[in-house]
Formats: sequence, structure tokens, C-alpha cells
Amino acid sequence: MKTVGNLVALVLLALVCAALWFAPSPPALLAQEGTPRRARVLSVDDSNLALHGLLHFGTQHLTVGMLEGPHRGKTFRAVNELRAQLELDKRFKPGDQALVIENGFENPATDTLVARDHWRLGWGATLFLGFCALLVLFGGWTGAKALFSFLFSCLVVWKGVIPLALRGWPASWVSFAAICFLTAVIMYLVAGWTKKGWAAFLGSSLGVFAGLGMAHLFGRLMNINGATMPYVQTLLYSGYEFLNLQDIFIGATMLASSGAVMDLAMDIASGIEEVARHNPSLPRRELLLSGLRIGRSVVGTMTTTLLLAYSGGYITLLMAFAAQGTPPLDFLNSTLVSAEVVKTLIGSFSLVLVAPFTALVGAAILAPKAPTTEKPRP
Repeated sequence: MKTVGNLVALVLLALVCAALWFAPSPPALLAQEGTPRRARVLSVDDSNLALHGLLHFGTQHLTVGMLEGPHRGKTFRAVNELRAQLELDKRFKPGDQALVIENGFENPATDTLVARDHWRLGWGATLFLGFCALLVLFGGWTGAKALFSFLFSCLVVWKGVIPLALRGWPASWVSFAAICFLTAVIMYLVAGWTKKGWAAFLGSSLGVFAGLGMAHLFGRLMNINGATMPYVQTLLYSGYEFLNLQDIFIGATMLASSGAVMDLAMDIASGIEEVARHNPSLPRRELLLSGLRIGRSVVGTMTTTLLLAYSGGYITLLMAFAAQGTPPLDFLNSTLVSAEVVKTLIGSFSLVLVAPFTALVGAAILAPKAPTTEKPRP
């Protein structure tokens, strides 16, 4: 019976993922010209590249052989523009696979393609399939449900949060609604429609909501405008100058910490359920104290995990400050570091607050009902 329930849950989630995948996306303001194709770099001409300091600038001329599409097997010329921007530039060498843009090209002798980037989807698919196989082999049904919840989370963000935010909806509240929705689905997959699942869902939702309020407050008090996020300027100049960058930054902060919040809420709810099951006579107050003790033992490592996860994303920024001998008082007050500090501390606040919230809700929901004694009739 349990196997049938797991199978039904997986089928339903797979159908929802398929529906999200085929859901129409909002029309793009800037339509992409041409069709991306995979090609192999046959030869490279670097004669038009000039060295500007440590970086190259100019045009790299390539000869590529098409590996797919109607011109498969044909050889074309391609160009790769280098702008002396390390984070955007790429250099090709013979034997590389490249993503090129094909736009009605017919004559290899006169038509020139644009080499956009290295082709990475092959090894990326291999890595993803290996992850899927390991997750299912190790976790069984639980691993399969975790895999579908992973895909479901990606689709909710890509097909839900991002299109609504681009339409001008308040990104922080859209992110909060998406987090609650994802939490409900994931808790159902892990715990089913049980009191433990409800306790974990309510505790994590309350923790995220509290963090959302604090993010709005301290984002304004510390003048965090959200402009430190990557590609913000590109987004604004693509026709989305009406977007509230601070609100998007707050939504991204809550999304980034929501996974750890769910994890902690489920840990505490599971612990309270086990305590209540083994000692049904415990009152709600004792279950609450047990939940708080469980939360204290887990919060320390979880907050450190969150700190390391965030700090790993801006380690080169800290290295640059250290290399320049910038005093801590200066770089802690900078816009870039202040934004990351707010992101880290708000996420940690949500993580710490979810422990008492889940303990309180779990004690109220999971406490066994006191047996009722009927008075003898006279």
C-alpha cells in the first residue's frame, strides 16, 4: 500500500512538472535572432587579438564544422568577440565544441557565424544523470521523490517566480508564496498528510515570514538597493527599468535560505513526533521544551552551513579587499559586502526563528490527546 502511495505521488508530481515545463512563458522584449547550434572548432586565428594589460581584446576568427542542424557536416567561418572582460570573454582552441548562432546561413564561403560560448550541455547532462542515479540508488523511494521535488522547485522558480517578477509583481511576496507552495509539496512528499508534515510546514512558513519582514526593514535601514546582483544593469536596459531591485534582492535572499529552513523545521518536527510517540503521557509544555532543545543542537551547525554557503559566493571579493590592504571597517561598510552581510544574517535569523516556531506548533499539534473518562451514570 505504501509503494502504491509513493508511486501515485511521483506520477502526480511528474505530471505537474510536465505542465509547468510546457506552460507558456511571457513574451520577451528582445527576441533572440537565429538558432543556437553545436559546432566543433577546427582552426583558430588569433592574429587580430591585442593584449590590454592582462586581458585580450579583439576578434578571434574560427573555422567550425557543424555537428547538428540542416548544415551538419558543413564548414563555416565564425567570429568570437573578446572585450577584455574576464567574466564574459571566452577563447576557443581547436577541438573545442562551441555554441554558434545560425541565422539562415547557406553559403559556407561567404556566411559567418557568431560563436557565443563553449558547449557545456553534454558534460552537464552527464553530471545531472549521475546525480539522479546516485540519489535514487541511495535513497530509494525517498530519493526518487527528492529528485522530482528538485525538478519541481527549479520549474516553479523558472516558470512562476521569474515571469511574475518580470511583469512587475512584488518579487519578495512572489518568492514568499513560492516558498510556501514548495514547502507544502516537499513536506507532503517527505511526511505525507500527517501532523508532523503540518508542523514542519507551519514552522518553516512562520520562520520565512519573519525573515521577510526583517529583510524589508533592514534593507531600507541599511540602504541596500539590490544593484549588487549580477546582470542588474543588463536587465534594466533590456526594457525592465520599472523593476524594484531592492524587492528582488529580498526575494532572492529568502529563496536562498528557504532550503535550510525547511530542513531544520522537518528535523524538529520529526524529533517532537518521536518523543511524543515514545512517551504519550508528556504534556505539551514538555514537548515544547524537547523541541527547543533539539533546535538548539541543530541551529549552531545550520547557521554555520548557511554562512559558509553565502561566503563562498563572494570569496574573491574578500580576497581583493585583503590584497589591497583595505581595513575591515571600510569593506564592511561597502555596498557589496553590506548586501552580502544582510543576506547572510537575514537567512540566519530565519533559520534561528524557525526552531521555536516549529517547536511551538509541533507541541500543539503532536501532543497526544488526553484520555477522556466518562462519568458513571446515576
